[in-house]
Amino acid sequence: MPGRYYEDFEVGETIAHDKRRTVSESDNQRFCDLTMNQQPLHLDADFAADTQFGERLVNGLHTMSLAVGLSIPETTDGTIVANLSYDDVEHPAPVFHGDTIRVQSTVADKRETSDGERGVVTTTVEAFRVEDGEDTLVCSFDRTVLAEKRPSDQ
Repeated sequence: MPGRYYEDFEVGETIAHDKRRTVSESDNQRFCDLTMNQQPLHLDADFAADTQFGERLVNGLHTMSLAVGLSIPETTDGTIVANLSYDDVEHPAPVFHGDTIRVQSTVADKRETSDGERGVVTTTVEAFRVEDGEDTLVCSFDRTVLAEKRPSDQ
């Protein structure tokens, strides 16, 4: 199923994304390797044991990237022209290996482009760690995209 066209977004609407993802140790290791982030808090169990967290943390950029990916099917899959910005990124709580993440997006703003052929849509994306029936906010940010308008033949 494709994502939403500009006209399909309603300001104030919250979209609960169906897919969830459990983050593994190898996910975190691969992400750090691919991005050349060698922060020991993400990779070194002995180092992390002596921190306030007591164990390794999942790289925050991996958490943010995962949140974007989990949001795409119900928002911009096949209907996006471009990502324009990611703003106001926050990581209020850590993610650990084995945590399951769920995501929701709330439409914060939308406007047509000056030529009226496309639209700019901003969603506030929130990622939550799901454990024992409780959700803890682990990442939030505003994602602004340039979205296609619905084709005239649809």
